[in-house]
Amino acid sequence: MTQTPTSATPKPQLLDDPLALRTILIGTLIVLLAMGIRATIGLFIQPMGLERGWGREVFSMAFAIQNLAWGFGAIGAGMMADRLGAGRTIALCAALYALGLLGTRYSSTEFELYMTAGLLIGLGQAGTTFAVILPVIARTVPVASRSTAMGIASAGGSLGQFLVVPTGQFLIDSLDWTGAYWVLSLTLAMTLPLAWFLRGTPGPNTGPQQSMLQAISQALKHPTFHLIFWGYFVCGFHTAFITLHLPAFVVDQGLNASTGAIAIGLIGLFNVFGSFTAGKLGGTHSKKNLLAGLYALRTVGLIWILVMPTSPWVVYVFAGWMGIFWLGTVPLTQGLIGHIYGLRFGATLMGMTFLGHQLGSFSGVWIGGRVQAVTGSYDLVWWLGIALSLIAAALYLPVRETPLNPSVLAKTT
Repeated sequence: MTQTPTSATPKPQLLDDPLALRTILIGTLIVLLAMGIRATIGLFIQPMGLERGWGREVFSMAFAIQNLAWGFGAIGAGMMADRLGAGRTIALCAALYALGLLGTRYSSTEFELYMTAGLLIGLGQAGTTFAVILPVIARTVPVASRSTAMGIASAGGSLGQFLVVPTGQFLIDSLDWTGAYWVLSLTLAMTLPLAWFLRGTPGPNTGPQQSMLQAISQALKHPTFHLIFWGYFVCGFHTAFITLHLPAFVVDQGLNASTGAIAIGLIGLFNVFGSFTAGKLGGTHSKKNLLAGLYALRTVGLIWILVMPTSPWVVYVFAGWMGIFWLGTVPLTQGLIGHIYGLRFGATLMGMTFLGHQLGSFSGVWIGGRVQAVTGSYDLVWWLGIALSLIAAALYLPVRETPLNPSVLAKTT
């Protein structure tokens, strides 16, 4: 007796695909190291600044340059990954990152710091973080598991923040800041051989058959791309401002500096859950609606830290709440780009979108420092962050989530 074929085909399981699992694990490890080491920059301000005679504004400028280099570099890294393969791109950028860390250790002038901690490390981050790694994962894993897999890799970035920052402080205490930079540089260099496992040419085009220039032109003519771009700007503004200025805000409010350090770690810890959950939900729910809700819920945390009397537990609640929504934007944004515009040039388009994030990061770092210097308070920046959250939530509501093709584009332009 023959069996009647079922109408539903079983979905491929992620655990049954060794290549997908390997890609996720290696991609997540690279992001963990790249993002974790980046989060240690604040630990070096005091010891390095005391020895070199540099104030907070010098490191703020280096961090701002790093964000811009990361943003513009992500476009070039994305193009290189889509043309030549991700392995070469990751290896090149990992080398630049390791050289930037080592160069920072030997920087003796402000210009040298800007070129190493700013430019070199920023370019290194462009190819060792989300804009290149997530498209590689998206092309490798089954469609049903794609959003979840990107959520796992995004969570790796936050786990790196949670694990590497205290490790960096231990290295500074044990080996001085100079020795700590050597260890971090060598650790980052470990990603060079890992890039070999992510080698290969880009996968087949899941969108319209077109050249890279046509894909870029199509996206730039599409209103949805601009809505995503400026929504991502807000994410960058929030994360950079809080990462760099929350410890100083805590001290200004009369609390111990360790409270700010613990808060940054808590953001990373809670975002391990937040990023994974966002990726998981993105596989079954509207990504644009999830993004709108995520930004709207950020306002709750921003209002909390602004209006509540500052105490350690208030800061920790703020950190936990913001951590849940911290990098959950990443798998959802990448998922939107891939779904609407296809994956063939996903790294290029994600790099272009990520530029919006980094322009926001630059703005958050610079405006935060400027407002505090002029007014003696961060209150105006907290209020600006609240307003931007609501604007971002509104920007995602008109996003058109349907896959794009040339005929559809012709009707919308």
